[in-house]
Amino acid sequence: MSSDSYAYPNSATGIVFSGAASVPTKPLKEDEKQFESATSSKTPSILDSERGDIFEDERHLAKYLVPALEKGVKNARLKPPTLWIKFRVWYNPYRMLYTFTFVLNMIGIVVAACGKFPYAEAHGAALALGNITASVACRNEFFIRYFLYWPLVHVFQKWSPLPIRIFLTGFLQHLGGIHSGCATSGIAWFIYTVVRTFQHRHVKNTPPAVLAWGVLGVVVTVVTMVAAAPWIRAHHHNFFERHHRFAGWLSVVFVWIFVCLADSLRPDGSFTTEGRHPVKTQEFWYALCITVLIAIPWSTIRKVPVEITTPSPRVAVIKFGKGIQQGLLGRISRTATMEYHGFGIISEGIESNTHYIIAGVQGDWTRGLVSDPPKTLWTREMKFAGLPYLAHFFRRGIAICTGSGIGAVLSTTVQLDNWFLIWIGSDMEKTFGPVLFEMIARRMPKERYILFDTKKEGRRPDTMKMLKDIYVAFKAEVVLITSNPAGNAELMQGCKENGMHSFGPLWDS
Repeated sequence: MSSDSYAYPNSATGIVFSGAASVPTKPLKEDEKQFESATSSKTPSILDSERGDIFEDERHLAKYLVPALEKGVKNARLKPPTLWIKFRVWYNPYRMLYTFTFVLNMIGIVVAACGKFPYAEAHGAALALGNITASVACRNEFFIRYFLYWPLVHVFQKWSPLPIRIFLTGFLQHLGGIHSGCATSGIAWFIYTVVRTFQHRHVKNTPPAVLAWGVLGVVVTVVTMVAAAPWIRAHHHNFFERHHRFAGWLSVVFVWIFVCLADSLRPDGSFTTEGRHPVKTQEFWYALCITVLIAIPWSTIRKVPVEITTPSPRVAVIKFGKGIQQGLLGRISRTATMEYHGFGIISEGIESNTHYIIAGVQGDWTRGLVSDPPKTLWTREMKFAGLPYLAHFFRRGIAICTGSGIGAVLSTTVQLDNWFLIWIGSDMEKTFGPVLFEMIARRMPKERYILFDTKKEGRRPDTMKMLKDIYVAFKAEVVLITSNPAGNAELMQGCKENGMHSFGPLWDS
């Protein structure tokens, strides 16, 4: 990044790593002067930061003063990022995977329509169900955690070259691109198959029942897809829950009806009750895989007691029994089947007897946790692996979050001593209560965290300057960002400009 992209104040009042109140500027000791000199120069690239130690003793980080902006200034950037940087952040692996899967399938449909793909002519339904199976697998807690995250992390963590670990992190985090791409492609194959069935209905003596179920299946799957559109998910969550989930389940029922009809259909267009051998058909096994994958997480739902405290009208702190390993997220609901919401889990480790979920008020459901806190909640015992689970890939990293984003990363920085925490918020102790701060003070040394309270300080931190300083000083390999969409984009653009690897939330689940 060019030197004039950001403006840094010559003197800025910050807070000490421990998150204590502001301290007045005072003459620096010799070792502090060395630190100031080391961090005020232009930040090296990722390759530079891997060449050697910035400090002989990491404990010097406890004396770092956070660079702060002038009062009223929200951003140190003097000019916007280039269009190329914006595009690189926007066109992330999620969109790349979606493009790849969708375009590949569309090529297949075009080739099949031209009569050059005989397999598709005979097994169009299998291609549709194969795509749907891949789509369901890429959103399934069991498959993702135990067949992708766990083996890849254990095989490649820390020892493998950094570019490989960055690639794997990007691929695993953005599996939703395959989910969306294969779901859209599966529906396209369904439409293609139904159209071809209508075209050949006289030649193949296709009964009206098969045609009707084909049309119904297409309608239901299209409703399932439309309900999952990003705008609908973000602004009409209840509509998304009802239609995407229940229409999806209904689609599975229609799939089984189709498999049974196809198995009992005679060449002359009549049906037989004898049944042949459905286990020999591809459609049967795809339908079975879809059914099992959907059923496994739902078989683990439990109603559990909870303790909810509301330190402020903006946050509910939910306490559960049982310790949880870092990197896992949970889904909770007031009912057994409706309106499940995913949250990061805070726990000191599996040896602990408690874990917490921080629910920031963002809509009616989370507002209800504050105004009418329940004594029990429904949850899935099978937790799903999120981006913080992939922290094991890296030798050292930084987790930076704002507000209730602490819920996604605190377990990682508490349980892994090679991770650094930066938490920025407003009136933080009053908003979130003492539990999280006591956990941080008890489990993390002062040289591994920054807590910046914008209300207490009366200004915002110079976030990118701070990130660059800590990235070099802590010899980090990656930055995990948990902020709102605007903050996430800003930080990822800044990291991209400065050659720092970073990953952030996708809001696609």
